[in-house]
Parts: sequence; structure tokens; C-alpha cells
Amino acid sequence: MDLRRAVSIVAGACAALALVGTAGAVAWTQSVDGEGRTVGTWQEPAVAVQTPVAVQERAAVPGSAAGSAVAEARTGKAAPAAPQKGAVHESAKVSEDDGRQKIGELLSVDKLLGYGAPKREVFRYPGASYVKLHFGRMTMLPGDYVTVADAAGKESYRYDAPKLLDAAAPTSRWAMSITGDTAVLEVHRGGGSLVSSLLGSLGVQVDQVAKGFTRKQQAATPEEQLRNPNSTGREESVCGSDESRDAVCYRSADPVAYTRSKSIARLLINGTELCTGWRIGTKNRMLTNNHCFDNSDDAYETEVWFNYQCAKCGGYDVFRPTKVWGDKVVATNHVYDYTLFTVENFAAVQKYGYLTLDTARPARGQELYVPQHPAGDPTRIAGRLGEKAGTCAVADNAFDGYARDSDVSYYCDTEGGSSGSPVLSRKTDKVVALHHFGGCPNSGVRADLLYNRIKSYL
Repeated sequence: MDLRRAVSIVAGACAALALVGTAGAVAWTQSVDGEGRTVGTWQEPAVAVQTPVAVQERAAVPGSAAGSAVAEARTGKAAPAAPQKGAVHESAKVSEDDGRQKIGELLSVDKLLGYGAPKREVFRYPGASYVKLHFGRMTMLPGDYVTVADAAGKESYRYDAPKLLDAAAPTSRWAMSITGDTAVLEVHRGGGSLVSSLLGSLGVQVDQVAKGFTRKQQAATPEEQLRNPNSTGREESVCGSDESRDAVCYRSADPVAYTRSKSIARLLINGTELCTGWRIGTKNRMLTNNHCFDNSDDAYETEVWFNYQCAKCGGYDVFRPTKVWGDKVVATNHVYDYTLFTVENFAAVQKYGYLTLDTARPARGQELYVPQHPAGDPTRIAGRLGEKAGTCAVADNAFDGYARDSDVSYYCDTEGGSSGSPVLSRKTDKVVALHHFGGCPNSGVRADLLYNRIKSYL
């Protein structure tokens, strides 16, 4: 059996924190189109989880220029028309092939556990926002298993021994990340026996660790990123002062916007890169940008974090997120920069609700708001608080993206990592665009065009 498929949560990572009814917990219910259809209910803990990165003061991250648009589709076909001048991917490019925000680094290690070696190893990187282990080899006796947990044991994942005689079962795989700066790996002997001469060939080897940047490291990320060849100067995606706020700031003042923000997810791709995604429709469907990933192999290695939000407005404590794995890409397109995909363990995230596409073309001046994970931060919403946030509106409903008139432009504040975020109408609370470019104005692919291309999958 695939190591990833065999994982199970053995201690309530989010269940014990976000699902347990505690004193002062508030239940939120989302309804759509005034029809009273309940599509998501959850409870939040009265006391938030503190993680090492959460208790550090939020660093002031200037609005950095985002990465350039992909010059050519991965199929090898010539690229469509270039975006309008000033448009840059809302992610820090890390290679010519992608446009994802870099939020961590890979470290090479060589640790062997179990069967004559130590059965427990602590991987600690002070200040890291997450720690993610890679099993280079996982050869164990039937019935044995390993756990990867945080120091307190509140977030823990179990990986059972692959079948020794199953040649198709992979023996190397990434484990789910642990939120915070410490991951504890432990081998558990569950049963079985084998002649002693074979024990030397058994064990669990960790050959790589992905660790999330500290806030200080993230703030120091160079602004000089590759950008669209038609761009000049140092465009920023935070247009003027940053008017975005923590999503929780809207819990009482604007519960509809807060509820909608629950449907978005932080995408941790290949261990060190970031985009934003969100649930679309009632089925097991997630939407993000094509430049974030465009194939099932990458989806399969992507962690999808729901409920990664600050517990208090302007605070530094965060709710422990609910994490599931991506699964399969259902549809993808470079010109309209979308990827529609599924997740494993869909039942675990249904409670966070979903968003729907507005099938009408947005009008100029239509007010907007954008829930997102800028620079990897807990969920923030741009465009709903303060008079200055009134500039978060449709500036042009016929803006050129990869195709003529494919985009909607706006001055809503976004940053690297916001790629794939939904842009919602304040009037309808439906998605009018799929955010993908910065540059002031920033822009997203029109939802009415997306709907015509993906409606059969919804």
C-alpha cells in the first residue's frame, strides 16, 4: 500500500481543537443564495494554539514584486498573448517552470531509525513555521509503524509498514508537515518476527527535511524576482498601504466575508512552495492557478491546509490547520490559468463550506474582496475594512491576461502566495475572478469565462 495512502491521524490535529465544543466556542453556518442550504458548519476553540512562528511578532513584509508570467505552456506549445504591461504572477518565481511563492528550504540529512538503530529522533529548527520529513527508505516488519508528531503530541500522523512483497509499493515518500519548529519521529513495533540476519536491512531512513522559513527569513526574501518580460520597474502588488486584515477581524463585523474565507486553503507544494486554493461547488473540487501546478503528480505531493487562521484580530496565535493531501487534477488550462483538482479525505474539509462562480460578467466599479494567504500568512482579506479599501473594485472588466479581455483588473492588496485566490463580489458574495497577476492593477481570470470551461466537472 502507498505510504501516503496509509497515513492516519492518531491524535486530533484539528479535531481536538476546531471540532471539540469548548466554553465560548462559536458555531458558524454558511448559507448560499438566501436559500438556507447549510453547506458548512464548524466550531472554533476558545483558546488558540501557539506555534513558534505564531508567537513571533509579524514582520513588516513590503509588497514585493511577484514572479513573471510563464513564457510557454508545459506542453511545449507557443505561449498565448502576453499579459498587459505591469502584470506579474502573484508568486515569487523559483524556476522557469513555475510561479510559486518560496516559503521554505530543503535540507539533506541521513538519519536511520529502528531495528538496532535509535527508535526516536527529534528534528528541531528554532523558529521554523513547519517541519516536513521525507522517508528515503521505509522498510519495516508487518504490523510496525512510525509516527510523526509535534513536541506536544497534539498533531500526529501515523504511517504503516508497506507490504514487504508488494513491488509496486513505494518505499520513499514525503510525510505530512508538522506545524511549528519541531517534528518527532518514532518507530513503533507492532508485531511480527524475522530472522536476525535480515534486521540490518530494515529501518526508516530520513534523507531530507523541508522546513518553513521563519518570519525574519520570509521578510528578507529578495524582491528582485524574475518577472514578465514586458514588465519594467519594480511593480508591487500591495497598492499603496496594505489595507488587508486578518480574516478573523471580520467574524462579527462581516460574518459573510469571514464565512466565505473559510473555504480557502493554503497550498504547500513540493514541501517548500506556496499558492492559495479554494473549494468550488458541493463536490470534491478545488481551484487554483495552472502556474501553481498542472498535473496529478504535483497535486499528489501538495498539502492542502484549511482553517489556517489567526485566532484574534491582529494577534499572533493561530488555529491548528486541518491538513489533507491533494489527489488528482481534473482539468487545467494555461491560457485561463486554472487547475481544478481533488483532495483525499474530502470528508475532513467539507465543514469549511464552498464558493460558487458568478456567471455574469463583472461590471466596472463593482466592489470586491479577496480572501488569501499572502506570503504564507494565515488567512487575510483585502477590500472590506476602512475607507481606503473602497479602491478594491473592478477597474477594468476587459483586461488582457494571457488572452484578450480574459481578466478583470483591480487594486486589491495581494502578495506572493496569493496566486489562486478567489476574488468575490461584495454584492453577490460569489467569485468573479481567479486571482493570478500582480502589478497594480492586479488581475484575475474572469469567472464567467472559467464557468463555461469547467461547469461539466462541477
